[in-house]
Amino acid sequence: MHPQNSHARRPTLALPKSRPNPSRYGILPALALLGMMAAGGMARADGPASTWTQKVITPEVALKAAQAARAECAARGWQVAVAVADPSGLPLVVLRDRYAGWHTLAAAEGKARTAASWRQSTSAVAARVNAPGSAEQAIRNLPGVVMIGGGLPIEAAGQMVGAIGVSGAPGGDNDEICAKAALQAVSGDLEF
Repeated sequence: MHPQNSHARRPTLALPKSRPNPSRYGILPALALLGMMAAGGMARADGPASTWTQKVITPEVALKAAQAARAECAARGWQVAVAVADPSGLPLVVLRDRYAGWHTLAAAEGKARTAASWRQSTSAVAARVNAPGSAEQAIRNLPGVVMIGGGLPIEAAGQMVGAIGVSGAPGGDNDEICAKAALQAVSGDLEF
């Protein structure tokens, strides 16, 4: 080949492939790390859990509960709104009768949220908070808290799985009648 030929192939040198050096990548530190992870896993098995599991009412059962509460109130001639929430107080289902006022929606959601937050009926929360000299009176001023009867936690196997709020009947005691009817309607669905 002529050196002036630009298309001529030049010989290439084959370099030996380098092999990774085990000490370079830290085999010993990696083994030490694995050992610490295994020891940490064993220690955590005896210590407190770092996560928890919670059952939550399904939207289908929440709807059934809301419909049962609304039906009970309708049978008594009361136009209401019903909210069924998850254990954190976030609504899953909200129903409103045609003539239930706009305020009943906010009140029903607030009752469900309050029952979920305090894990007891809104009438019990109201009685405790409104007692003379109660240290909890400031709770009344929290946004979204509604302390009128009609909010109940929904429990299954000793665990709260949701909450219901009913608003629009004449008085919180009557709202609670409808909420209790809802709990009865879904009690078979919540057995586990």
